[in-house]
Amino acid sequence: MGFDSGDACVTIVRMDEFVMPRTLSKGRTFVYLLPWREQDLVKVGYSRQPLVRMRNLHRRFFDVFDLDRGLLLETERLAQARQVERSILLRHAEQRSPAPLVIPDAAAGYSEWLRGVCPEVTAELQEVSVRDDLPLHTLKDWLQRWFQSQGDGLYEWSLRMLEAIEYEAFNVPRELQRGEAARSLAYVMDACEAVDVPLAGLFPDTVLAWRRQF
Repeated sequence: MGFDSGDACVTIVRMDEFVMPRTLSKGRTFVYLLPWREQDLVKVGYSRQPLVRMRNLHRRFFDVFDLDRGLLLETERLAQARQVERSILLRHAEQRSPAPLVIPDAAAGYSEWLRGVCPEVTAELQEVSVRDDLPLHTLKDWLQRWFQSQGDGLYEWSLRMLEAIEYEAFNVPRELQRGEAARSLAYVMDACEAVDVPLAGLFPDTVLAWRRQF
């Protein structure tokens, strides 16, 4: 069982939102380890939609989390992921820590932030991966494959965003311009660059030219 872009298909429908189709409670679920860049702090949890989860924790998740040290353990069932997460959190209960202040309270997850245990949790996820024959991805590798799997969708979406940018520039009074399409397009291209996905492989020349001037 490996990465399947079809199962994780996401359509970027407006602004910088990543929207996934509703899913049942059974099926593939990821246990995630998200190391915070600026502190010896990690977030442990599980999600059917890890990209959406990271986005909810912080809009620029690719800036605040260390994608090279972060991990996604791919389990076959929600109950399996919940068990792995619970085992880790119980084992390190004494290392619980408050979430960074920039994390929204609604998304923070009480008791799911741990301090000073990144190497230990990494080893535990590696052990579970080997023991139960479950794929273990680095966040960066998983995100690279995800963005690359969205090639046609990103190409067409970026053209629509560029049309919206140009329409606003030439048809809306400057004082009324909101710049949302420009921020959205720049955001998604920032995310691609953060995981070393070449922009030239995903976006048309007109969008690349806009990016150089943005």
